[in-house]
Amino acid sequence: MIHSVYTLQKGISYHYPTLSRSMHLLKDLAYIDGKWIEANKKETFSVHNPFDKSIINNIPDMDVKDTQLAINAASKAFDSYRTTSAKERSTLLRNWYDLMVKHAEDLAQILTKENGKSLIESRAEIKYGNSFIEWFSEEARRVDGEVLQGGDTNRYMFLMKQPVGVAALITPWNFPHAMITRKAGAALSVGCTCVVKPSEDTPLTALALADLAEQAGFPHGIFNVLTTSQKNSPIVGKELCENPKVRVLSFTGSTLVGKILYQQCASTMKRLSLELGGNAPFIVFDSANLDLAISGAMASKFRNTGQTCVSANRFFVQASIFDEFVEMFLARIKTDIKMGDGSKKEITHGPLTKENQLSIVHGLVTDAVKKGAKVHCGATPLPEVGPLFYAPTLITNVSKEMEIYNKEIFGPVAVINKFDSEDEVIQKANNTPAGLAGYFYSSDVSQIFRVAKKLEIGMVGVNEGLISTAEAAFGGVKESGVGREGSRHGVDDFLDLKYVCIGNIKHN
Repeated sequence: MIHSVYTLQKGISYHYPTLSRSMHLLKDLAYIDGKWIEANKKETFSVHNPFDKSIINNIPDMDVKDTQLAINAASKAFDSYRTTSAKERSTLLRNWYDLMVKHAEDLAQILTKENGKSLIESRAEIKYGNSFIEWFSEEARRVDGEVLQGGDTNRYMFLMKQPVGVAALITPWNFPHAMITRKAGAALSVGCTCVVKPSEDTPLTALALADLAEQAGFPHGIFNVLTTSQKNSPIVGKELCENPKVRVLSFTGSTLVGKILYQQCASTMKRLSLELGGNAPFIVFDSANLDLAISGAMASKFRNTGQTCVSANRFFVQASIFDEFVEMFLARIKTDIKMGDGSKKEITHGPLTKENQLSIVHGLVTDAVKKGAKVHCGATPLPEVGPLFYAPTLITNVSKEMEIYNKEIFGPVAVINKFDSEDEVIQKANNTPAGLAGYFYSSDVSQIFRVAKKLEIGMVGVNEGLISTAEAAFGGVKESGVGREGSRHGVDDFLDLKYVCIGNIKHN
């Protein structure tokens, strides 16, 4: 590639492509310190399309030595990047955003290939993920300190906000675009540098983003992408946690893995941002608009084939409207969902991404049926569609003895429970160690305020099934994590607050 180079600030070279031709974004190399490289041991692993398990690309399988190379590059680049102005960082992020918009369809095609979700959903994720880069390009210029008013007239006191340093970003397979942009946008906007470790299942979107970051003009070493197989992922993650040059770690994934990373980060007292598992209640009160509730249930439960941390996981429907809700929900499932190859125009939902997830989902449903649950639709794999497909499923008559009763399903299975009173359903909704998101439908204004305050969750959707947006703070309570992403609070985990006291000021 041919570049023109000029300097916006001393010591920082910004690279802009002089060629207007569109780039091919599907990569087979990792990106460290502005270079597309192999793993030091020359090993590779395959990235598969979950629709048919075909190989998309073979990419570098990086280890601890490669990880240290990326960390060192990010650490060196931080020395200069931290001195850039908010305006310069804003411009770089805006350039990146503009390129993401320009190449949105290319990114969506790659995402569908490696994740399996439909192009409809991939395009929506790209638009959603891009919005974080746009948001933080604007927030970069709004990170302000404070002047404190004290009792001593001979001293001035300030609070300054400064970038923490190198940020390690470990992202999941279910939203390979949005989870990177939500984290990297915040980190880069305040002057941190990034080492991204995407999921071994979906690294190609991350590499495409690195390509666009390079085109946007980010200096070498600012944005690095490590690719690792499942075999090397634990040791690479451990190095990111324990390397003292990494000052903040942001992770989205399971609570189990989050706890391991939490422990590993203790030795260097890293800043942590953890967005972990959920077990979202979806409550429908008898005053609810059922058409709205059904539309919200479809969106919240079946988006990405149920593979989202904020998916409705436990439905609670008031007894007086229970049968009507189940009947309406069943009808919408049968008419609105068409599973298959996500690249095809008519397809709405793709496969599960992992074989073990298919086994877990089917095992949960099978256990429930054996113990008396009623199946209204689904409850079976769909090998005739593809090796990782599971039929959209709706079950009722679920009891506490069933494994599925209070477990995050992460699949296209709706479990509908009946309740009688508000107090009863709040107790049931809160009876879980998770506390990420939740939803409820009601037309009673007093009830809306009561229930919203009493639910032990970080995000509440009231008469709304899709609540994620760049402007709002995303995160949970209890074992669903620490910290917030998105919104003006999204930069907090990447900033140190420094107190400066200037004493002995002479006024004459």
